[in-house]
Amino acid sequence: MLDLRSYACLGAALRDALDRFSSEVCLIEADRDREKVRLTYSDFKEIALPLARALEDADFDAGDRAAIIMTNQSKWLISAYAIFYCGGVLVPLDYKLSAIEHLQLLAHSKAKILIVEYHLWRAIMQSPDFQKIGTRIVLVTEAPLGADLAGAFRWEDFRRKGAPDFVLRQREDTACIVYSSGTGGRPKGCVLTHENYLEQCRALTAWYPFWPGVRYLSILPTNHAIDFMVGFIGPFVCGACVVHLRTLRPEFVRDAFVRYRITYVSLVPMIVKNLERGLRVKFDELPSWKRAFLNTMIATNKLLTRRRPKVKLSRMLLGSVHRAFGGELLALITGGAFMEPSTMQFFYDLGIPVVNGYGLTEAGTALTLNDLKPFRADTVGKPLPGVELRILNPDADGIGEVAARSATVMSHYLDDPELTLETIVDGWLLTGDLGRFDGNGHLQLFGRKKNMVVTEGGKNIYPEDIENVFDGLPVKEHCVFAANYIWPRKELGGEILVLVLRLEQNQHFDATLLEEISARNRRLPDFKRVGGYLIWDRDFPRTASMKVKRQVLGEEIGKSAERGAIVGL
Repeated sequence: MLDLRSYACLGAALRDALDRFSSEVCLIEADRDREKVRLTYSDFKEIALPLARALEDADFDAGDRAAIIMTNQSKWLISAYAIFYCGGVLVPLDYKLSAIEHLQLLAHSKAKILIVEYHLWRAIMQSPDFQKIGTRIVLVTEAPLGADLAGAFRWEDFRRKGAPDFVLRQREDTACIVYSSGTGGRPKGCVLTHENYLEQCRALTAWYPFWPGVRYLSILPTNHAIDFMVGFIGPFVCGACVVHLRTLRPEFVRDAFVRYRITYVSLVPMIVKNLERGLRVKFDELPSWKRAFLNTMIATNKLLTRRRPKVKLSRMLLGSVHRAFGGELLALITGGAFMEPSTMQFFYDLGIPVVNGYGLTEAGTALTLNDLKPFRADTVGKPLPGVELRILNPDADGIGEVAARSATVMSHYLDDPELTLETIVDGWLLTGDLGRFDGNGHLQLFGRKKNMVVTEGGKNIYPEDIENVFDGLPVKEHCVFAANYIWPRKELGGEILVLVLRLEQNQHFDATLLEEISARNRRLPDFKRVGGYLIWDRDFPRTASMKVKRQVLGEEIGKSAERGAIVGL
């Protein structure tokens, strides 16, 4: 592994990695049962540098911003490296957002370059706001020859001969602008520096190192904070290999584990839970004598690995289970949402630890991680090296808001000094999450102080972003809240959004209004829909500039209404 303490920026570290590990395989890209791409670090370099030279010739200068909107594939990482090589700032956008949201975030980030997949570019071109796009150059991957690209270039053709000049950046310079929410309300562009990423990578690899021969299966979107670090930066600076799949159908994911003998994979809790369900079904289908034998082996493994994982032993006792995962899997990595302890314990008893962590976009990737010394299913682990955590204003049970200080904490929110000052106070990041430390220094989480919902799939949903969908409702005013924000409870999971309605004087809630609300709700993706509504009998408190005082309104509702007053949709 490279000594990241000696590097000033990601571009320099990645450049040296491409030379040091030149003969190692760095990327494999498979589509269904067919392998499309296999690149060594040397191959990667040969493809990336002509792209960097073309960007250089297009006056893409140090500090300029370039956005990427793509599914997981080799071109994502190649493009990111070329951007860093030129000294640029990367803006990774979620390909699952709508075309309108993509255009809004491109405008907010002031991206000069856009690198986008063909089917996503077609959707953007069809948007009513397409003419407002401000990016100067657009590169489209996998576009058919002769396709109408509205002035954009084919990524595959955007090349120049000659060696580009490497642009060195400093640790305090911006590396990425990462958006932690959508655009319906207040875009939250987290400005993360090269220092943030280099120190995060050092901390993570201190506990979970990569090395040549390790194969990481990249399933989470590469724009996701976890996969960007663990599925790109971490493996590359250690000479490991990243495996991309162009399909996430379960049968091909299962095949990838075996075919590529995967070492690590990062999954959101929802997928881990689905894996558990699938295994339990298979176990239940076994003949009674085989099931009894399996249960004996699981109980034996559980007893012998109670304090620490013992991979070789577990593979001997439960060989068939481990072979189904390729026989080389060391751990499942998860985070970003509530993970049921019973699910983590289920996999640990099979000899496949689930490494659970806690973090947020504003803090890079992770603040805590389970170091498996010992394994704990009821916590999100210990603070990573270099991370300080505090519990602010703890109650009688020791539970309070988690605050973090670390070299991995973002610089600021893009163009939002007010929100930055509210979020980072005296150098401490106020997470809005409620937690406490147990006697062994492990962090336990108990809910959220902030008005936000985290889905099982790891999506952060800000109620403010949902309200625009309900604009124009025939009511006096409306507001969207996370139910747990109004009625705090010390537990995670089961979070829903609530639409709070203030009706006009003498107005009655009727079937027509209900159908209008339901119709608008159906326009939202499943994970963004409100779960119910509540009728409020008072005007919303507002500031002098007529903004709703959310905290005051939430407190008033919490004191006057019960959670049971929510009517489901």
